[in-house]
Amino acid sequence: MIHVSSTPPAPVCILGLGLIGGSLLRVLADAGRPAYGYNRSAATVDAATAAGYDASTDLQATLERAAADDAVIVLATPVPALNAMLPAIAAHAPDCLVTDVVSVKETVTRLVEQHHPRARYVGGHPMAGTAHSGWEATDPALFDGAMWMVATHDDTDPADWLTVAGIARAAGAYVVPAADDAHDRAVAAISHNPHSTAAVTASVGAGESDLALRLAAGSFRDGTRVAGTAPDLQRAMLEGNAVALLNTLSETIDRLTAARDALRDTGSVEVVVGDGHRAREKYEAIANAAPQPIEGVVVGDAGWAGELRRQAHQGRVWIG
Repeated sequence: MIHVSSTPPAPVCILGLGLIGGSLLRVLADAGRPAYGYNRSAATVDAATAAGYDASTDLQATLERAAADDAVIVLATPVPALNAMLPAIAAHAPDCLVTDVVSVKETVTRLVEQHHPRARYVGGHPMAGTAHSGWEATDPALFDGAMWMVATHDDTDPADWLTVAGIARAAGAYVVPAADDAHDRAVAAISHNPHSTAAVTASVGAGESDLALRLAAGSFRDGTRVAGTAPDLQRAMLEGNAVALLNTLSETIDRLTAARDALRDTGSVEVVVGDGHRAREKYEAIANAAPQPIEGVVVGDAGWAGELRRQAHQGRVWIG
């Protein structure tokens, strides 16, 4: 059994101070937790320090500080940047617990195994964001009530899991325990696929004429919102989850093809509209209900990880 320590929580070192990493720095520091960050952009670091936060453009010095502090290192960069970040951690802070806020998990796990095979690593992904990016878009309330996946496998160290889950809870989020592959399939369906269809919807609408865009209202605005995200960030996210996204795109294409054929042959879109309406009602019922906590699990007891995953698949969340 793992008991919660009464010692102060470990400092948090955040690598990447964009929307997610910067918001995490702000919420933790505002709550009084030791937290500092790195960003390669001097403009970002200048903005963060001007706002009263602890940030640096010196990656090596930041990691050496994390090693001295025994800080938890949070990777908050796009996937391609991890190829440089992980070797630096292995060189300068090899014993620190590492987590991340990247939207794919199997890819990150493979990169950790490749570049820092000795890492104490527990992956994570907060389901929070906006179409805006950069330090100027950060918000310490970004994670309030959000769902934060924390990777949960049978060989996960329970103390490290509790530490990472504690960061999510400190940020105001609910913890959703899940395995990497299950997470990636889920986010392909509810995040990465919508990014893809938003891009197509935006392109079709803009391809008509300026008349169409002048007439565009709520359905176009809401359906294309995420297409406004910086293209390089979208590509890193979607391409990083290519296998799972290919499956959801295939299903999307199959459903749209069936709808097109039904409209051509029968003049009806009843099936696709009915399926979508029922699915939206199910989502609203879940989203509007208070999250039910995971019960009867002590992290560290026999079978704890599997039981957390089982209850998470029933829609329950871990609140500590």
